[in-house]
Amino acid sequence: MLLNAKRIVTGTLCLALTGPGLPAMAQPIGLPSMGAASSDELTPDAERQLGEAIMSQGRLDPTYIDDAELNQYLTRVGRKLAAYAPNPVPPIEMFGVLDPEINAFTLPGGFIGVNTGLILACESESELAGVLGHEIGHVAQRHIARGMTQSGQNGMIALASVAAALIAGLAARSGDLAMGIATFGQAAAISRQLEFSRDAEREADRAGLRMLYKAGYDPKGMASLFGRLMMDSRLNDGTGGGPWARTHPQSIERMTDMQNRIRDLPTVHYTNTADFWFLRAKVRVLQGGDSQALRDIRETLRSEVVSDAGVRRAAALYGLSRYWLRRDDLTQAAAYWNQAKAAWPDGAPELARLGIDIALARKDVPDALAQAQAAVKRWPGRQALAMSYATALQSAGRTTAAQAYLRAKAKEWGKDQPDLYQMLARSEDRSGSKVAARRDMAQYYLLTGAYAAAAYQLQQARSLSTDFYEQSELDAQLNDVRQRLQDERDLLRRFKGVIPKG
Repeated sequence: MLLNAKRIVTGTLCLALTGPGLPAMAQPIGLPSMGAASSDELTPDAERQLGEAIMSQGRLDPTYIDDAELNQYLTRVGRKLAAYAPNPVPPIEMFGVLDPEINAFTLPGGFIGVNTGLILACESESELAGVLGHEIGHVAQRHIARGMTQSGQNGMIALASVAAALIAGLAARSGDLAMGIATFGQAAAISRQLEFSRDAEREADRAGLRMLYKAGYDPKGMASLFGRLMMDSRLNDGTGGGPWARTHPQSIERMTDMQNRIRDLPTVHYTNTADFWFLRAKVRVLQGGDSQALRDIRETLRSEVVSDAGVRRAAALYGLSRYWLRRDDLTQAAAYWNQAKAAWPDGAPELARLGIDIALARKDVPDALAQAQAAVKRWPGRQALAMSYATALQSAGRTTAAQAYLRAKAKEWGKDQPDLYQMLARSEDRSGSKVAARRDMAQYYLLTGAYAAAAYQLQQARSLSTDFYEQSELDAQLNDVRQRLQDERDLLRRFKGVIPKG
């Protein structure tokens, strides 16, 4: 892990380190045999399956940021880097986590969480890409699978704890996904048992640096964030720099290795995208908790408006507009939005979406719909704008058009943006299409790994349907989902039982 011990297992899984059904920790007696089915490492398919099980509960975590704009941006950067990974990698999926610590973490199967504190600490897109490249380096080198099955007794205890917690979560779930329990932040005890070795960290650094350069980013970005955090740590007698500085005593050696490798690379002049600055400002507002924190954020953004120019000034004005929208002051929100547009006449999808949000908040549906139509035409690949357009269509009473649009976009982007299926299902339910609503909600749950909830929705659809052919399709879907659920439970039970008694 680049920043903090890997947090390979998030607190979503740590419902309890001890408890019913989980044996007490035994004295180390060497690596327990997991049988021929598991071999020495998790298979790529099993690792992905475990990651999906983690994320199915992680999405319920209060710190999980369910924001299509931010997560599409992070995933886009991640996949751009992953295209140059030294080894094949699973589809990279990145997501934001509402946490001020400067950190990122890798889960099994290519899922990578990025703390808001890290995004705000990065002063360039290349710095952020450097961290993401390091995390993808761990994925490409399969450090997670190797660490979970080769770290000795402690690693197996951690893995069994994960499995026990996930099984408990599965048992708690029915059709109501909100019954799940998840907290990304409670996994420190387990993650410390699965820290990467110095060699693995160095290997991830080198793989990340290679990806960074080949993807067109400035490779100096990886070293510059390291250096700034190390300096902060020294100035604060080793207490600064967040968890990264506290958990990486070999960082000077790694820094030196990176700097030496960067010297051998041609100079790269990379220009930060407007997305980076606008989303960084959005994250600043998202991170605000109580009223005092929000006031501090407002003052920070105001200072940036005064000191910055161009896109950075526009982004700060955009952040102030989002701040006032959050405070329900629509007059101020609209005023700062207009200033941001004037400061950045090139336009940006983030600005466009904010304008739609303000119009909807003012209940000016015609204006919201007009803005949304223009935005999806100009930026057809932006998932957040597509969702805003569908919302505007629904608000305008154009339910059939909204459903047709959502259905098309779900088919195009559903794997990366399951919320499209959720929006479609809710619209169908309101319009009386009860069977279709439950089938699409099942698809949402299926894509988010909540197989028990998906099965429940399909059962509901089956009981409501009166069409023989539709019932047959639902039976086939239900059997498939039940098999996936059983496979997942078998995987978790296999790992749950690896702790030797005694």
